[in-house]
Amino acid sequence: MDRTIQDYQPVDLADLCNTGSDFIVPQPARLSVSPTANSAQPALGKQVFHGLPFIIGKPVPDPSRCFIGFDPVKDNQQHVTVPIGCKARWIIFAHALLESRVLQGEDIGRTVAYYVCRYRDADSVRLPVRERFEVSVVPTKFGQLPFLARPDQMDYMLPRHEGDWGNAGIRQLESQQGQPHSYYLWAWMNPHPDNIIQSITVEPNERKFLVSAITLGHLDEEPFFRTGRQPLMITVPNISESKDALELTVDVDRGVATYPYLLPSRSASEFVAEELKGWGEAQDQTSNAAYSYVAATPSATLTVRKGGDLVGRANWGELLSSSSVETPQMRLEIVDGGKNWVHVSVLDDDTGQPIPCRIHFCSPTGIPYQPHGHHNHVNSNLDTFHLDIGGDLRLGQITYAYIDGHCQGWLPRGDVVVDVARGFEYEPLRTRFHLHPGQREVTLRLKRWKDMNAAGWFSGDSHVHFLATQGAHFEAQGEDLNVVNLLQSQWGHLFSNTEDFTGRPSLSEDGKTIVYCSQENRQHFLGHLTLWGLQEPIMPWSTGGPDEAEIGGTLDEAMSYWADAAHAQGGTVVIPHLPTPNAEPAVLIATGRADAVEMMAYGEYEHLEYYRYLNSGYRLPLVGGTDKMSSDVPVGLYRTYAHIPEDQPFTYENWCKAVRAGRTFHSGGPLLSFSVDGAEVGDTLNISGSGTVEVEATAESIFPIHTLEIVQQGRVVASTEDENGARILRLKATLKIDGHSWLAARCGGANYSGTLHHDSWRRGVFAHTSPIYVAVGEDWWLFDKEAAHYMLTLIEGGLGYIRQTASHHLDETVTHHHGEEDHLHYLERPFIQAREAIHRRMHASGIPH
Repeated sequence: MDRTIQDYQPVDLADLCNTGSDFIVPQPARLSVSPTANSAQPALGKQVFHGLPFIIGKPVPDPSRCFIGFDPVKDNQQHVTVPIGCKARWIIFAHALLESRVLQGEDIGRTVAYYVCRYRDADSVRLPVRERFEVSVVPTKFGQLPFLARPDQMDYMLPRHEGDWGNAGIRQLESQQGQPHSYYLWAWMNPHPDNIIQSITVEPNERKFLVSAITLGHLDEEPFFRTGRQPLMITVPNISESKDALELTVDVDRGVATYPYLLPSRSASEFVAEELKGWGEAQDQTSNAAYSYVAATPSATLTVRKGGDLVGRANWGELLSSSSVETPQMRLEIVDGGKNWVHVSVLDDDTGQPIPCRIHFCSPTGIPYQPHGHHNHVNSNLDTFHLDIGGDLRLGQITYAYIDGHCQGWLPRGDVVVDVARGFEYEPLRTRFHLHPGQREVTLRLKRWKDMNAAGWFSGDSHVHFLATQGAHFEAQGEDLNVVNLLQSQWGHLFSNTEDFTGRPSLSEDGKTIVYCSQENRQHFLGHLTLWGLQEPIMPWSTGGPDEAEIGGTLDEAMSYWADAAHAQGGTVVIPHLPTPNAEPAVLIATGRADAVEMMAYGEYEHLEYYRYLNSGYRLPLVGGTDKMSSDVPVGLYRTYAHIPEDQPFTYENWCKAVRAGRTFHSGGPLLSFSVDGAEVGDTLNISGSGTVEVEATAESIFPIHTLEIVQQGRVVASTEDENGARILRLKATLKIDGHSWLAARCGGANYSGTLHHDSWRRGVFAHTSPIYVAVGEDWWLFDKEAAHYMLTLIEGGLGYIRQTASHHLDETVTHHHGEEDHLHYLERPFIQAREAIHRRMHASGIPH
């Protein structure tokens, strides 16, 4: 660009070069994610470092003569004088030290050369060039960069959407420090900028040393940026038309910029007024605005691209002076009114004590300012599996930080938007407050509106992965969750949470939170099984090949045997995410091996599967769990409330006992109470004959709910509705009972759908109780012919899979863990047991089979 000639001017050193590139001992190419740092050869010819132009040797590279070099061993120590003949505010030297004696005991700071700046009409200035100050060796040791010079490579952002497999871990850092590829850059501010510089003489001092380039700076600015980064708002028409909104890029030639992130199109007032306060916000795909942080010199040029296509360019100095710049295709605006380092306390409104919770801060434009130690955007807003899951939560557009009631970090001056939540029993807080210059303290308060523990109900997540035990405690306390079933498991060649398994519960100091690391055993076709409360691992963890077991793996176990082994230890067996995978769950239910079933999503498919088994006469408690595997699912978003009798303490054993007894309800927000003629959830109500029963149900919620329904054997038999959404719904009804039956309460949005959470699964806001069983005149018993045939079909399918599809070892080549000679017969046995059990039920019901 013409600009570079005017503001930074390279000096031609070609005629003074006395050595070639072999003067530098070649270094092995370095593994680096920098696009310019992998070559072992020095940078020659025309170069741009930190956005500044340099010429190393001749403009067209000549490796044989490219440096002014000094080598005391070769007695190449003659002074070299570089003619200048013009004024300059700054002189930027590109140079390198090629030997160091620090490791031999010589002190850092030893002068290795002098630069003598001679003026036409004034005295000269003699500048010492010292090791670890103005220059260092290349390459340097970790943490040994010079104090006053900079590497020739700038700090940089890693590729946002791609990279080498070997850099997968580094990719999470997002940015890297620039390292010297060939040289260090030292900028000297000329104390006599109005005097013409006659020449610069290089005087070596008994060290192998080179000067590769000199550039003169004519601007009244420091050549390298020294001011902190500032938030830049970028408005581009139709930015959201792209399939990938994250493809916007910002480049700065004399500075750095972060990844851009889309800003919400709604206003701060609209955000504060939304229904799901404290529980995220939908990722905005309609916004035409984004933000990036930029730090640069005033002469820097910002270049904005979308999908590789140029959107526009602007001068950073102009932005600094006017706060905004418009081009035909974009508007740039610096949105920074200053910031304070603030200590924040979140207190329980009743006790006045700090309370664990999760919190989000942002400016009115939507730029996040999360507490120090937490992410503004988890993993750059890219999809995650088991990465970045400790201490942060992303719900759509919003990232939350889990805190213990205290946090600190930068907040913007002026209006600040804050969003705070703690589970389903505290009122979320979403509001604005004003931060004044100099203010260093902010106190917020959360109000508990329901105390389920006081009523004997204790909440737990049935299904959590990848969190560490301490992390599970921390996040559970932030979500007001009592129990976390942390599950070690296998995922192909990945084994998770192995080090967290202790065979016993982990209790918080106050006894209100329990984390038990047990396991989920998995088979990609037969199904998954959650085993709570194991004292010893049950192996193999997974079997049958990917995604659960190793590639090429064989079918070594049936889920039924895992269930038997868990029961032998006193554990609890749960069928997770009913009904998928769906081959062996029918076997587990028919043979009484399943203690409960988990509903991880809500919808007609999941409900009909659950009701099918209840209608067949199987008592199946319902539990709620998240299957949390990433930071875009909060622990306890779907949770199990289990009722422990007043005369029993809250322990993990008692909580599991309450689950097995069916004294549960599943909640994605609403809190349910339900009774039938005084009988509670999990009870069996005995009546002498056909008649009526009185049902009562109440749903209370921090979220608006629209329907409350009573379900009898899969049919809605009573309901109430509020089309606008309500915080409380109540229902009383008289129902006719003609025979054995079951009843449950459930609530949700309009038409039992509607409001969705902003987790990655977009789960619904709903709740569902376990059944109350109604027995008429005798022991409770139900049978459904169609459901029985459905179960038999699944059993036959499972047997077919074992016999004709699954992979197996040759019998004579292995000794199986079960020790039996006939492995196929071993695998088939539970399926045959289940088929016989269903046939017995069919016979008892009078149906031929």
